[in-house]
Amino acid sequence: MGRRRRRVREPGYVWWIGIGVLLVAAVLLTSWRLALIALLCWCLYEFSLVPTTCRVMTRQGFACHEPIRGRLFACSAAHQQVKNDALWGAVRLPNPFRRESAADPNRDTGVVVYSPTVRAKLAENDRNVLAFAAAGTLIALIAALVGLSS
Repeated sequence: MGRRRRRVREPGYVWWIGIGVLLVAAVLLTSWRLALIALLCWCLYEFSLVPTTCRVMTRQGFACHEPIRGRLFACSAAHQQVKNDALWGAVRLPNPFRRESAADPNRDTGVVVYSPTVRAKLAENDRNVLAFAAAGTLIALIAALVGLSS
């Protein structure tokens, strides 16, 4: 995939400074609500705003190095389909929205082709961070609901 010129975005440390400021304000003001907002900001950052690379394994077995924003996203529609399969596979479920494509029986690529189950695996780092972000989101939502009822 060719590289195209991307507009300049804010560096990652700007988000970390903002989240840190929210955490310090939560401690100084002893506000659990600000701490929940900081947790949700971190979760949002990890899900959809962190500058990273695609990391979907190509058919030849190499990881894609196209830049993307967010751990849930990929650089193209084909890679997004593989990443969606990987996200569903991370929770041990088949992707219910998977579109089956007809394989070309006459295709001869001349290289070893990795199967979709091998390609559709998240990097261990991404799996761990996404699990923590999902847990953080659930904790924040439950705490907000409990806080609203009291």
